[in-house]
Amino acid sequence: MLALGLLLNIAGIGVFCWLIFTLAVYALPFFVAINVGSWAFDSGAGLLGTPLVAVAAGGMTLAIAQMAFAMSRSPSLRAVIAGVFALPAILAGHHVALVLAQIGVPSLAWQEIFACLGAIFVGGTAWTRLTTSRNPAHSNRAGRAGRLATVLTPFSRLQRASDDLLTLIIEQVRVDQRAVFGT
Repeated sequence: MLALGLLLNIAGIGVFCWLIFTLAVYALPFFVAINVGSWAFDSGAGLLGTPLVAVAAGGMTLAIAQMAFAMSRSPSLRAVIAGVFALPAILAGHHVALVLAQIGVPSLAWQEIFACLGAIFVGGTAWTRLTTSRNPAHSNRAGRAGRLATVLTPFSRLQRASDDLLTLIIEQVRVDQRAVFGT
């Protein structure tokens, strides 16, 4: 039973770490949703209105960043957007690594060292996932083979037949802009 408990603890920590690294890019919309939800509850939105306002604020944050990133051609603007999304991931990574270090590390100095390393790794992972992906403008549907480009990973993926409407609209706007401006 002891061995089974140890194996399940290791598996649980592994799943928890996988979730942290996978969901780190959504830290900014989550923080916005929590703050707006708290403000809405304090303003008297009630128990039914607060989650609606919070989900709408988080969704709008994600949608605005998605559209800004998809429409921008400047690498510096894309880096700024990716940085804005990576900063809350760094903060979340620091706190998660600090809590995990407090479980097994008795020294306060080593706890902070592990927390800073966790922040670097989670922030670096979020930054990498946000800045390296396939560009939807270079998809096979646009007539070109897919090339690596700087695009937010959760916002863009390899194009499939079941694309959402927003991606199709943005791609059509880009095609129309190329036709009008000849770029």
